[in-house]
Amino acid sequence: MRRTVVPPLLDTIYPPRCLACTEFTDSAHGLCSSCWRETHFIAGSACACCGVPLVGVAVEGDVCDSCQRHPPAWDRGAAAMLYHGAGRRMVLALKHADRLDMVPALARWMAAAGRDILAGTDLVVPVPLHWRRLLGRRYNQSAELARAIARQSGRRAVPDLLQRRRATTAQKQMDRAARAANQSGAIAVHPRRAALIRGSAVTVIDDVLTTGATLSACTEALRAAGAARVDVLVLCRVAFGESRDV
Repeated sequence: MRRTVVPPLLDTIYPPRCLACTEFTDSAHGLCSSCWRETHFIAGSACACCGVPLVGVAVEGDVCDSCQRHPPAWDRGAAAMLYHGAGRRMVLALKHADRLDMVPALARWMAAAGRDILAGTDLVVPVPLHWRRLLGRRYNQSAELARAIARQSGRRAVPDLLQRRRATTAQKQMDRAARAANQSGAIAVHPRRAALIRGSAVTVIDDVLTTGATLSACTEALRAAGAARVDVLVLCRVAFGESRDV
């Protein structure tokens, strides 16, 4: 008879470690006390368009100064944490260190941050990778997050709904205008998936929101295909003035 190793025994053999570092933790898929203090979860008042925390008294639906100056292409946006400290380390580990074990926990944080958005969505779709980058990385971290978020929220994930038609230059240190030009015309709807979009509310998933150029390109493609609503949900939001190393 096949025997199953129970979780307490697994924890004894392989003690759980922090998602953001190598320290041991009390439970799996969590953070050590030090990394918890370094993780800037976005709680309380946040911009309804980009998820950045708002300073001072704010009400539901308030929009930050940046989104007022440069209104995003999408309708609503939310983020789980700031791209800083342990949040930054987790994003880089997910993207470049094959840390797919992190996905369920990260997706839970995202689903909690985007609860109101997901409640009204029909389709959950990831920002696509170009096939060359996908070949090198072996997986699309945004697609893995999208699948997990869809499972947790009871929504439909369509990982291949969007395609990246051409490879784009890495956007590290690019300003808003350069990022927009870099993404122009790069993303399109998969022809075999177009029928799903018309009249649907779509939530686009990505790991990090910086200037929004990539998410804007996704939104424009979805609107052109007839999406009734496009929202975005990201793991991390680059705060104003933070390093753009993603």
